[in-house]
Amino acid sequence: MPRLLHHRLDPASRLARLMFAEYGVAVDLEDVKPWARDPHLLEINPAGTVPILIDEGQPNAVGVLSVLHAIEDRYSPAAVAGLFPADPRNRPEMWRLCEWVLLKLNDEVTRYVVEEKILKRDRPGATPDPSVLRVAKANLIEHMLYFNWLFATRQWLAGDAMTLADFALAAHLSSLDYLGDVDWETAVEVRQWYARIKSRPAFRTLLNDRMGGMPPHAGYADLDF
Repeated sequence: MPRLLHHRLDPASRLARLMFAEYGVAVDLEDVKPWARDPHLLEINPAGTVPILIDEGQPNAVGVLSVLHAIEDRYSPAAVAGLFPADPRNRPEMWRLCEWVLLKLNDEVTRYVVEEKILKRDRPGATPDPSVLRVAKANLIEHMLYFNWLFATRQWLAGDAMTLADFALAAHLSSLDYLGDVDWETAVEVRQWYARIKSRPAFRTLLNDRMGGMPPHAGYADLDF
């Protein structure tokens, strides 16, 4: 069975978990705290980041892009459409929006919220910086307006079919929603899309997540929110 080193509120890790669940592949999840600089983790990945996929007989896949491609290459089912469009003409928009989420949204919103609300819990005397969270929230509103505009013209994030881009955005929004940082009233189209993707069986693996001492925001696990 493949083993995934992850943190349950790390959106990159959540994206990998969604792919495994969508493809019906059981995976052994090993919780780690990347910021703890554990020697075992650093030996595998000197960057000290997750996710990391360890699969017997296969080279380790280290980092989100490597893990995503490994899952698609090794586990994409032949019986159903995979998350990478079969038609090469449909892939550029998927990758454009994956990059938007994995880099731009993460760098302007998600990583700050996770650092302030999760990482600082493990640092004695550290408290969240309200000014940082205010900027992240303002940035998130701008991103949501853009995604709302996209969903007003298409069924899924990158077009007419669900792709990896949808799971990437859902992974980030689910982390932010757990922490109570998404104002769904400001983006109705995004909310409707999220309700659809949140109802997929693959999403149950995320909706069951709980952080010790930090319960999810009200409505996090509700399909009708």
